[in-house]
Amino acid sequence: MPELCSVEEHLERVLGGISPLPVFPQPLGEALGLAVAEDITAPIDLPPFDNSAMDGYAVRQADVASASAESPVHLPVVGEIGAGQARLLALSPGTAAKIMTGAPVPHGADAVVPYEWTDRGAAQVQIGQAPAPGQHVRRAGGDVGEGDLLIEAGTVLGPRHLGLLASVGRTEITAAPRPRVVIMSTGAELRDPGQPLSHDSIYDGNSWMLAAATRAAGAIPYRVGVVGDDPSAFLDALHDQLVRADIVVTSGGVSMGDYDVVKEALAPLGSVWFGPVAMQPGKPQGFGIVGEDETPILTLPGNPVSAYISFELFVLPALRKMMGKRPFSRETTRARLTHGVSSPEGRRQFLRGSYETGRGGPVVEPVGGPGSHLVGDLAQANCLIVVPEEVTSVTAGEQVQVLLLDGDY
Repeated sequence: MPELCSVEEHLERVLGGISPLPVFPQPLGEALGLAVAEDITAPIDLPPFDNSAMDGYAVRQADVASASAESPVHLPVVGEIGAGQARLLALSPGTAAKIMTGAPVPHGADAVVPYEWTDRGAAQVQIGQAPAPGQHVRRAGGDVGEGDLLIEAGTVLGPRHLGLLASVGRTEITAAPRPRVVIMSTGAELRDPGQPLSHDSIYDGNSWMLAAATRAAGAIPYRVGVVGDDPSAFLDALHDQLVRADIVVTSGGVSMGDYDVVKEALAPLGSVWFGPVAMQPGKPQGFGIVGEDETPILTLPGNPVSAYISFELFVLPALRKMMGKRPFSRETTRARLTHGVSSPEGRRQFLRGSYETGRGGPVVEPVGGPGSHLVGDLAQANCLIVVPEEVTSVTAGEQVQVLLLDGDY
């Protein structure tokens, strides 16, 4: 019987065999969720020119400093300045110009009087309240100055980052691309959803779940149809897919049974490690390289809960390393356990849980039983309760480690 390795040892094995993908320019529209590989500085001021923060009148503040409701100031209106339609570039002393929000403030003006402080006159305006110098004027560079650091290398780009980059005129960024992930489910008993079931067949949920998890991680999944229990057919299907794979993920066929096709097909190659990991569920694991391009392959167990937890612990960190994202693994938090649980000694137990925060602090409730086939319970969970190898029971009210499952990090 092969010796058990720890979760950390297997993760180290996986990450040691994964290299970040080469970076190259990515269109801004495709950059959401990518980790930028460069420090990005502002090529222009933002805003690029002094502009009005209000609809109103551009004025010299000195001309209207005495304005009040009892003693309004009257100024001739010499023009109108709209955003993107600026024809009046300078303002003479003793005059005003209508100005719209976002329009450039003309040279000579140093304040904007909002419409609400005026009679909104067209040829002549009556101003009943004086602005302070510079009031309602957005200064050039007041938000971002040319040369300012906008985004540090390693930042995972979100919608607000993309809005900023577009605002300073960037059309692309340098980043690693999204990994192309080929996903294969194995087992003669599997059927694609929509096909009829026989008395001994089940639907393939794993490849759909793993493809969705891959997409949620920011990578590109290629879900392959079900592969049976013939090693040569599995190898043929695998080699057909390698042309579009940066990494391959399989589920099923890695244990000690007579029909464990993945292990039977790949073990003779000598480039894929198979062995037990001290965890439950998910004990049988495999990792190595295949094909002329030495494509990484992670072979996961076939029970759906085992496959999903294995993805979270090993595949997700591999994808994040390929994309230049850090940290590679999710960090755990702590919460108070609502119900006691037991765990086998020598195995790190990952129990499904429901995590929530309240006035009394974070709490986590176990969801369902420990069975690795209980996919209904998995769908109801939002976290994993982590019970260390040396712990065999945890009582209600104790603090436990919790691995939150939803969201990026």
